[in-house]
Amino acid sequence: MPIATSMDAIVRQKLRSWPQQPPGLADPAKGARRAWMKARPGMADEFDHPFLKMPGSNRLRTVPDGLWLCFGGVERDPYVDIFAIEACGSFQNLLDKRSRFAPSMHSLLAVCPLEWLRGTVSSANSMQRWRYTGLLPNEPTMPLTLPVRDIRVMYALRSRHYEVFSSSHVPHAHEFFAPINALIGAEGWQHPQLRSFIARTSARANFWEFESVSAA
Repeated sequence: MPIATSMDAIVRQKLRSWPQQPPGLADPAKGARRAWMKARPGMADEFDHPFLKMPGSNRLRTVPDGLWLCFGGVERDPYVDIFAIEACGSFQNLLDKRSRFAPSMHSLLAVCPLEWLRGTVSSANSMQRWRYTGLLPNEPTMPLTLPVRDIRVMYALRSRHYEVFSSSHVPHAHEFFAPINALIGAEGWQHPQLRSFIARTSARANFWEFESVSAA
């Protein structure tokens, strides 16, 4: 088995235990109705998961090792924000995966298969996913395709690759990099430093927080 594939499998297995909302990400601003759901990886017996694609493409799909969808907007103007995790076993693998989320990809779409939408949110939440999105008034009869408004991607690298990359490269605004051990450690998603790191991917982190607004 190739090194990259083995790493992907280890990370996906670890991510199965992660919650519906990326750990560490704060709740949305007041008045913002947004629903997080984990799209990948799903349960071991699920095969029809959401994926990313370019408009008009019916073959080339992007299927991150970890993918969370945050549904927002209203029925007539829906969108989705995404948080993705990609495990990279080599520099070539990293370059390939980075290209799929390049800044020019402004027309990226998220596709939610019909069977996935009809499934339940989680073992602890029996609500059907299509209801949980808050965007659909009736049970869907076809896949739901939404424009991606915001992209945040965390790349997990082998320690030796991480050291080389972090010392000589400047990430794009939507990119975050971490050593693979941060994802597959014993504490998993509950590790305080990992939660703090993921919190930095929130769009709210770009805004100054204050209790009241005073006239300039």
